[in-house]
Amino acid sequence: MFSKILIANRGEIACRVIDTCRKLGVRTVAVYSDADRAARHVSMADEAVHIGGPAPTDSYLRGDAIIRAALDTGAQAIHPGYGFLSENPDFVDAVTAAGLVFIGPSADAIRAMGLKDAAKALMEKAGVPVVPGYHGDEQDGAFLRARADEIGYPVLIKAVAGGGGKGMRLVERAEDFADALASAQGEAQTAFGNPAVLIEKYVTAPRHIEVQVFGDGTRAVHLFERDCSLQRRHQKVIEEAPAPGMTAEVRAAMGAAAVRAAEAIGYAGAGTIEFIVDGSRGLRPDGFWFMEMNTRLQVEHPVTEAVTGVDLVEWQLRVASGEPLPAAQDELTITGHAFEARLYAEDVPAGFLPATGRLAHLKFADEARNETGVRQGDAISPWYDPMIAKVITRGTTRAIALSKLEAALVDTEVAGTVTNIDFLIALARHEGFRRGEVDTGLIARDMDQLLSEAEAAPETRALAALGVAGLHDPDKRGGVTLWSPLKRTVTWEGGEGVVEVLGPGAARVTLDGTAHDVLWQGERWWVNGAPRRSRIVTHAAGVSVFGGRSLTLVPQDPLDRQAEASGSGLTLSPMPGLVKAVFVAPGQAVAAGDRLAILEAMKMEHTLTAARDGTVAEVLAAAGDQVEAGAALIRLDDDEASA
Repeated sequence: MFSKILIANRGEIACRVIDTCRKLGVRTVAVYSDADRAARHVSMADEAVHIGGPAPTDSYLRGDAIIRAALDTGAQAIHPGYGFLSENPDFVDAVTAAGLVFIGPSADAIRAMGLKDAAKALMEKAGVPVVPGYHGDEQDGAFLRARADEIGYPVLIKAVAGGGGKGMRLVERAEDFADALASAQGEAQTAFGNPAVLIEKYVTAPRHIEVQVFGDGTRAVHLFERDCSLQRRHQKVIEEAPAPGMTAEVRAAMGAAAVRAAEAIGYAGAGTIEFIVDGSRGLRPDGFWFMEMNTRLQVEHPVTEAVTGVDLVEWQLRVASGEPLPAAQDELTITGHAFEARLYAEDVPAGFLPATGRLAHLKFADEARNETGVRQGDAISPWYDPMIAKVITRGTTRAIALSKLEAALVDTEVAGTVTNIDFLIALARHEGFRRGEVDTGLIARDMDQLLSEAEAAPETRALAALGVAGLHDPDKRGGVTLWSPLKRTVTWEGGEGVVEVLGPGAARVTLDGTAHDVLWQGERWWVNGAPRRSRIVTHAAGVSVFGGRSLTLVPQDPLDRQAEASGSGLTLSPMPGLVKAVFVAPGQAVAAGDRLAILEAMKMEHTLTAARDGTVAEVLAAAGDQVEAGAALIRLDDDEASA
C-alpha cells in the first residue's frame, strides 16, 4: 500500500478520496487553485500545494504542475478523481514517465474508450451489443445528414470526446439536423477541443443503466448495475442501485457484457460501462446496447458502495499498489437499495442555469451519507461545477430507501444561493418514479408538474415574513405581545407583507391581501390551522424557511426600495460566463425568440434570445468578454413607446 498519494482534483471527490486514505493510514497531498485556497479539501489533506489561477486550464488541468507537486512532496501515486485530467491518456503517460503510479487504467485503455466511435467498433468486435448508428471519421454535414436519414429519426448527435451531456443534441426532424449539428459541434469544440460527432438511433423509451466494473489489467468483475435514467439535458439528477425491474437473467447478461468490455482493453481500476436500454417492454436480455465507457470513478459510485459494502476508492488504491482484485465475482452480492441525489447550486425554473453565491447557511441531514466539498461560509465559484453535495440513502427495500431520501432532502438546509433541492424533493415524491416507472424522458415530460410542486406555498412565504419581522425566535414567542408596534409592515427584496401580533406565539401575516394565521404550538408551526414541518433560520443572506419547500427572503428597509425597471428591453447575462458569439448589431430588427448571443458557462453553451420584437439599440458586450451575472448585454429600443 502507498504511504502518500496526491489527489489531482478538488471538491467533494477530493474529500471522498481523503476519507478513505485516512482509514487506510495513507497520507494525502491536495492541490489547489487561487479560488480554492480555503477550500475544504485543502484543509482536510495532510499537505497542500498551490498550482495556479482559478481557471481549470491554469490549475487543475496543468499536468506538469501536478506531477511536480507530487514529486516535490514525496507522493508515490496520483489519484485523478473524476473530470479534469482523469481520462487524459497523455497525463497518464506523463505520470508513469515521472516514476509515479496513476491510480486508474492505463493510457492505452483510456485511448481505446476515449472516442465514442472507435469504442463502439471495439465493443462490436468484443461481442458487446451496440446501438445502430454512424461512428466513422467523415464529418461533412451533408454526409452526416444522409446517415441520419438512413438510420431514421429521431437520432442523437453526440460528441465523440467527453461526456456530461456536452456536445449532444436530439434531432426529431430532418429539417432540424443542420442547426443541431452546428450547435453540437460548436459545444464539443469548446468543451473538448474536438468538434467530431457520431450519429446514433435514439431509443424512444430509453433507460440509462450502467454497470460498475473493476479490473486488475487482466481480468475483471462487475459490481452490478445502477439506474441513472432520471436526467435533465442528458445530465444525471438521481441515481439508484439496483435498477427497478431488473431480473436475474438481464443482470447476468449486462454484467457479462460489461466484463467482456473491460477485459477486451486490459482494464485496471474502477470503470463504468454505460448502456442505453429499451424500457418500452420491460428489461430484456436483447434490449440493451453499449453507449460508452467512463474510464474512471463515477460521481454516483456511492450507491454501488451502499448495496455491495465495497469501498471502491480502497479497491482503487489496493489494485494500483499491486494487490490482486479484492474479490471474485461469486463473492459479490447486492443487499438492499440505495439512492443518490445531486444537490446543485442552480436555478431550476430558469432552465437549470448554474448559480453562484456564498453559503450563508448549510446543514445536512444526519440520516444520510452526505458527500460534499464545501462548508458553511464557502463560495460557489463560477469557475467549477456548482455541485454542493451528494445525498445518499440506503434501505432494505426501494420504497424505504426512497422515503429516506425524501426525508433527508427535506432536512437539508442551504441558503446563500439558489439550489435544486425543492426540485429533488418533488422528484422523490413523483408517483411514477416511486413506482419505479423511470426513463430518461420523465423529467422533461413532467417538468411543469415538478416545477409547480417545487414552488413555495403562500404558507411558507407567511412563515418567512414572520422571520423578517423577527417573531420566529423561540426566546420571544412567549412574550410576543410585548412587541411594539403590534402591527407593522415588513419588506424584503421583491415584496412586502403586514405582520400583526395576536398573542403569545400567535400572529397574522397578510400577503397580497390574503391573511394567514400563524401559531407556534407543540414544537411545531401551524399555518391556517394546519401543521407544517418548517424551520425558520436567520443568517447573513436573510431569512430562510426549510422543511419541504424552501424559501429565502432578503429583508429590506422600505426607504431603500427602488422601483423595478420596466420596458428597458435589456438582455441580461443569467450567470457569470464567457460571451462566445453575438449575432446582432445596432439598428437590426429582431423578433421575439431570435438568437441574440451565446453565453458559455461551466463548459456549456446557453443561447440568449429576444424577449420581444424590437430594434437593437445597443450591443454592450462582444465575443470574448467575461461577464458577471446580471450584466447588460444587448438593449432593444422601446418600439412601443416610440410608436
